[in-house]
Amino acid sequence: MKSNRHPQTNNSSSNQFGSSSATDSRWQIDRRTLLRGAGATLGLPLLEVMTRPSRLIAGAVTSAAPTRMACVFFPNGAIMPDWKPTGQVKQWQLSKTLQALKPFQSKLNIIENLAHDNGRGYADGAGDHARCAATYLTASRPVKTSGNIQLGISVDQIAATRLAGETKLPSIELGLEPSRNAGSCDSGYSCAYSSNISWRSETQPMPKEVTPRMAFERMFGSPEMGDRRERNLTRQSILDVVREDAQQLLPRVSKTDQRKLDEYFTSVREIEMRIERSEQEDQKALPDLEVPHGRIEAFREHARLMYDLMVLGFQTDTTRVATFMLDNAGGNRRYTDIGIKDAHHQMSHHRNQVDLVEKLQRIDQYLVEQFAYFLEKLNSVQEGSGTLLDHSMVLYGSGISDGNRHRHEDLPIVLAGGAGGQIETGRLIRPEGGEVPMGNLFLSMLDVMGTPVDSIGDSSGRLKELL
Repeated sequence: MKSNRHPQTNNSSSNQFGSSSATDSRWQIDRRTLLRGAGATLGLPLLEVMTRPSRLIAGAVTSAAPTRMACVFFPNGAIMPDWKPTGQVKQWQLSKTLQALKPFQSKLNIIENLAHDNGRGYADGAGDHARCAATYLTASRPVKTSGNIQLGISVDQIAATRLAGETKLPSIELGLEPSRNAGSCDSGYSCAYSSNISWRSETQPMPKEVTPRMAFERMFGSPEMGDRRERNLTRQSILDVVREDAQQLLPRVSKTDQRKLDEYFTSVREIEMRIERSEQEDQKALPDLEVPHGRIEAFREHARLMYDLMVLGFQTDTTRVATFMLDNAGGNRRYTDIGIKDAHHQMSHHRNQVDLVEKLQRIDQYLVEQFAYFLEKLNSVQEGSGTLLDHSMVLYGSGISDGNRHRHEDLPIVLAGGAGGQIETGRLIRPEGGEVPMGNLFLSMLDVMGTPVDSIGDSSGRLKELL
């Protein structure tokens, strides 16, 4: 474990944290400090000992909370009359679909009139769902092909590339359904367009993790940990692996930091136990099939585990950039956990049938409830003078608005978090001049991340109303 501490006098202890006696108010560790064990590393939340004023520590550099960016995608658009809030700017009311966000209304913005012109068919014709996912974070037009794919770099990967080296992982890509990067999935478009929202280059989508165990080990483990799991050796909690480092650290920090670390370690173990329980349930359901790291069938638990992993990734500064697909574009998930047995995509062509519109609205609301869970978790993590949500920028939306007519304008978009005070929140933002390229929002988001670029996709300038 690497530490940054002011030299102490009369320190005879040989361990890397110095004496394990009383807390030393001069002592400081670096924000990127890791707990280490055989085959595992575990980042730490932002602690007081990392942010003590430099006037107390000669030569020390004060660590500030970094800005994080998460982008969440849902497929098939939304029932827009029930999505859109009412009111003006700061005097506005959440809609029926967005009611679960009420506790966080002061910490988010609803942005209207954003569009993906490159999502429209024009000469390419059908394939709106493939273009919906392809344009979502790139604002670029996908080449209509099932073979040699070509798109554009996504906003998350622009930020991740420029932040490389700041964290263990430049980015983490998560999903609930596996990616298919070969074959045609929508009217002649490659499945790569429907299955991915994160693109490292014009021809390289970023593969997403869909099993919580694999995502957890990618974030906090190492190849050796994966090898041991594959050989079916006894699996240890990551907390057991890094226990020695943790025991050396705890006596050196304040009571407040000890409490924060205790809460953090508890949350890590709770996620491990939930993953283990899901694997055990898979084993019970399929006793003749070995499931070394289970894929969860229950949507709610699967989604919430992935949201929890993003929170941990941000809390420990393992990564500052994350994407999450709740389903692939055109996904036909059946939301039986809320009593809906019809396939999502098929229902999205509802032709204004009242019963189908009602079911789709319930799905929209259910997905927003899971997103509200994510915001609650971010907001529960105290970090310096604010919360993890205060220091983050979280995009939630789709590349289609009206799924029935395949509309790519006035997209359903929520941007939560204040990005460390850079974004004024609590607003209903309606950019002037009608339709605005979604790429303009991306340019402003990259400015907030400290990774500015001149253009992305079909952007025409910054979204001046955001900042």
